[in-house]
Amino acid sequence: MNTTNESRTRIPVGDLRRALPLATVLLALLAGLMAWSGVRQWRDARLGEDVERARDAAAAAVLSTYDAQTRQLASRLASEPVKAALAAGDTAAAVAALREGWAGVEHAEILEGSLDAAYQDPAAYGFAKLALLEAAMQGDAVAARVIKDGEATAFGLAAAVPQGVVYVRLPLSQLTQGFDAVAISGGGYLALRQGGFSVRERGNAGLRDGAEVMAHAVGRTGLRVAAAVPDSESGPLGLEAIPALVAAVVLAALAVLALLVMRGGVRLPTFGKKAAVVEEADEPTLGEALLREPPPPPSSRAATAPKDTYTQAEPKAVEVDPGIFRAYDIRGIVGQTLSVDVAELIGLAIGSVMREEDLADIVVGRDGRLSGPDLVGGLIEGLRKAGRNVIDIGLAPTPVAYFGAYHLRTGSCVAVTGSHNPPDYNGFKIVVGGQTLSGDAITDLYERIRDNRLHVANVRGDLQQRDVSGDYIQRIADDVQLDRPLKVVVDAGNGVAGDIAPQLLETIGAEVIPLYCDVDGTFPNHHPDPSEPHNLEDLIQTVKRFDADIGLAFDGDGDRLGVVTKEGAIIFPDRLLMLFAADVLERNPGALIIYDVKCTGKMQGWVLRHGGTPMMWKTGHSLIKAKMRETGAELAGEMSGHFFFQERWYGFDDGLYSAARLLEILANRAETPSEVLAELPDGVSTPEIKVAVDEGTPHAIVERFVEGASFEGARLSTIDGLRADWDDGWGLVRASNTTPILVLRFEADNNQALERIKTEFRTRLQALAPELTMTF
Repeated sequence: MNTTNESRTRIPVGDLRRALPLATVLLALLAGLMAWSGVRQWRDARLGEDVERARDAAAAAVLSTYDAQTRQLASRLASEPVKAALAAGDTAAAVAALREGWAGVEHAEILEGSLDAAYQDPAAYGFAKLALLEAAMQGDAVAARVIKDGEATAFGLAAAVPQGVVYVRLPLSQLTQGFDAVAISGGGYLALRQGGFSVRERGNAGLRDGAEVMAHAVGRTGLRVAAAVPDSESGPLGLEAIPALVAAVVLAALAVLALLVMRGGVRLPTFGKKAAVVEEADEPTLGEALLREPPPPPSSRAATAPKDTYTQAEPKAVEVDPGIFRAYDIRGIVGQTLSVDVAELIGLAIGSVMREEDLADIVVGRDGRLSGPDLVGGLIEGLRKAGRNVIDIGLAPTPVAYFGAYHLRTGSCVAVTGSHNPPDYNGFKIVVGGQTLSGDAITDLYERIRDNRLHVANVRGDLQQRDVSGDYIQRIADDVQLDRPLKVVVDAGNGVAGDIAPQLLETIGAEVIPLYCDVDGTFPNHHPDPSEPHNLEDLIQTVKRFDADIGLAFDGDGDRLGVVTKEGAIIFPDRLLMLFAADVLERNPGALIIYDVKCTGKMQGWVLRHGGTPMMWKTGHSLIKAKMRETGAELAGEMSGHFFFQERWYGFDDGLYSAARLLEILANRAETPSEVLAELPDGVSTPEIKVAVDEGTPHAIVERFVEGASFEGARLSTIDGLRADWDDGWGLVRASNTTPILVLRFEADNNQALERIKTEFRTRLQALAPELTMTF
C-alpha cells in the first residue's frame, strides 16, 4: 500500500525533461512581457509628468500674456492723451491715442453704454462680443476673453469709460503665443479652452474628449489649459512598473536555470527505481489518446436551440387614434383614446424600433395615476413580445425613470405618465438609445401600428423588478450638500414626486415639511401643476404658517418645479433659470444657455452679462433636450418649470434635482432665500394664460394668426407660434402640444405697456376666432 501511494505522488523525471523546453520558452516570454510592461509604464509615467509640466508652463505663459494686455489697456486709458480726448468728448481722438504704439491692435472703438445698435441684431453682432462688453460695464477692471468678432476668432478687451465702453480687438496670436511655444512630448495633448470652446489644440487630438481630467485654470481669466496622455494600462496581475521589472528579472533567472537543466549543466534529483518504473509506464500524450479514441461528436443542442427570429404581428382589431401621438410624447384620455390594448401596440412599436437599433433592454416606470398599472401591463406585454428585456421600476417620477436608463445602462426607458394633465389623461414619454422620441419619431410609432410593421420575437423578453430610487437619491446626495440647513415645504400635489422628494431633500441637509405628499391618482387636494398660481395657494399658506424659508411644488410626474417665497411671492421659472444660469456660468464661462419662447425678455441680457451665450428655442421637453444635444448647452429651461442640467447631471428635465440645485445655491448665500430671489430682474408679467379650443384645432388657429399678424415696431419670431418683441415688452401665442389649448404670455416694463400688448393680441385673436373665450 505504501509503495503504491508513494509512486503516485512522485513527479516522473521524464515528464520534467520533456517539459523543460516549453517551460524555458514560457518563462522567457513571461520575463519579456513583464520587462516590456515595466518599461512601458515607466515611459508613460514620464510622459504624464512631461505633459503636466507643459500644461503648467502653458497656463503660466497665457496668464502672463493676458495680464500684460489687460494692463496695457488700463494704462493707456489712464494716460493723459486718452483722458484729455475723453474729457473733451472726442472719441475718435481717444481711440487714436489708445492705439498709438500698441502693436497688433486690429480694431478699437468706443460704444455707447446702452449698446442699442448691438441689441438690434445680437446674433449678427456676436453674442460673445456682447457678453464681453456687458461684463466690462458691470465691473471696474478690464474684461478680456476670446470672442468671435465677425468671421474671426480674436482676443477681445473691454473697459467701462464715462462715454460708454471701450472695445479693443487683438489677434488671437497675441494671447496664444506663449501656449504655442511650449514644448509638448510626443503622444500628449494640450488645449487652451474657454468654456466648451478649444481656442488652440496641440498634440494628439484623439485625446481631446478626456482632457478635462487634467485641466488647469489660467488664474481667474475664465481660460484653462486641458491636458491628456494616452491611457496607461496596468501590467500583468496589476503590477506597476518596478514590481513588473523585478518579476521580469526573477522569471529570466528561472528561464536560464531551466535552460541549464535542459542542456545538462544542472542535474535534476533522481527518485530511485520506483520513479523509473513510473516513467516507463507513462500515460499516452493527448495526440496519442486522440488517435486511439476519437472525440465524441458535438452535441446537437446548439443546432436545435431556438434563434431570436421575428415574425410580423397578427393584426389586432384595435382602433388607435393618431391624435394621441403628439409633438414630443404620446398622450390621450383613458377609456377613450388609451386602453391596455393600445398600450400593448405602443410597446410592440417601441420594441420594433429597439430591435432595428439592436437595443435589448428598457426601463419602465409609472406615475401615481389610477390607470397606470393597467397601461404599464399592456406596455410591458408589447415590449416583451418584441423580444425586449424589461426592467420594471414601478412607481417612480419620470426623471427617476430617465436616471434608471443611465444607471442600469439600458439607454432606453418609458415613463407612463399623464404629467400635469387631468386625472383621466395618461401617456408615454419615451427614450430609445439615449434619445427622447419626438416629432417624426413619435409619428413613426403610429405609422408602424397603422401599417402593421410590428415584429414579434420567437423568444419573449425577460421581466424583472428593480427599485432605483435609493440609487437616485444617493447619486444626488453625493453631488449636492447644503452649506446650512433650510426649512422647506414640499407640495407634491399627491403626485408621484411625493414618494421621494422629502427623503431626497432631507438627505442633502434640508428640514422638510411635506404637504400632499401621499400619492393619490385622483389628486384630491389640488391639481399637480405648479404653473397655475391657484395650485400654489395651499403651499403659500403652509410656508407662512411654519415660517419656512421657501416652498417647492412639483407636477404630477416630478419633472417640473415651482417655487414660492416665505412672503408668498411666486417665483416664475424663467427667473429661476436666471439664478441657475449665473451659477453654472461661474464655472463654465461662455456656456450656451437655452430658454424657451415663453421666457422673459430680460433673459438674453442677463446671460450675456454673466458671460454666457443665450439661445431662445421651441417649447417642449424633447425638443429642448434635442437642441441641447445638438449644441452642447450646459443648461436649459422652460417657463413651464422644466429645467435641464448638463453640468454635473445628465441633461434631462428633472424637477427633483433642480430643487436640490436651487437649495444648494440659496444655502451658499449669506442673504435669506427671499433676498436672493428678489435680486433677480423682474418686470410686469402674466403667468401662462391658457385659452381652451376644440381638440385638434390649436395649431391651425396659430398658423392663421401667424399668417395675418402685423405688429408695428415689433421684432417677430415664429420658431414656436408667434412672439412679438417691442422695446418695452413682448407677447406670445402658441399651440400646446399636450392639450387642446392656446398658450399666451405677456411681459412689459410697466402696466400700461402690458395692457397695450395684451390688447394687440386679444384684438387679433378675436377677429380670427370670435368663438374663443378670452379673459386676459
